[in-house]
Amino acid sequence: MLIKILKSKIHRATVTDSIADYPGSIGIDSVLMEAAKIIPYESVLVADITNGSRLETYAVPEKAGSGKITILGAAAQLMKKGDIIIIMNFAYLASDEAKGFKPKVIVADEKNGIKEIL
Repeated sequence: MLIKILKSKIHRATVTDSIADYPGSIGIDSVLMEAAKIIPYESVLVADITNGSRLETYAVPEKAGSGKITILGAAAQLMKKGDIIIIMNFAYLASDEAKGFKPKVIVADEKNGIKEIL
């Protein structure tokens, strides 16, 4: 049996922009994506600490070191510039493999740099 388990997350990132007129996704500084092992176009779940909204979309890379976290498309109606969010992604693992698995947790600083890796 496969179990859906947290693979990684970027904790307390700050939304730098939201653009409604876009096909949809979330742009993430590629340094954060690499640290969290999120690949381009991978599915992510985004939880907004500021207002409680949650949504599922896919990740697209922003320029490395830019600090950009951009909410794109319809999601821009739910999350705005300045909101604090958690970006999570998941993997399906066999039960025995899941028992010893530990997710990668990246804690973002106020400029969306890496504050801590747990």
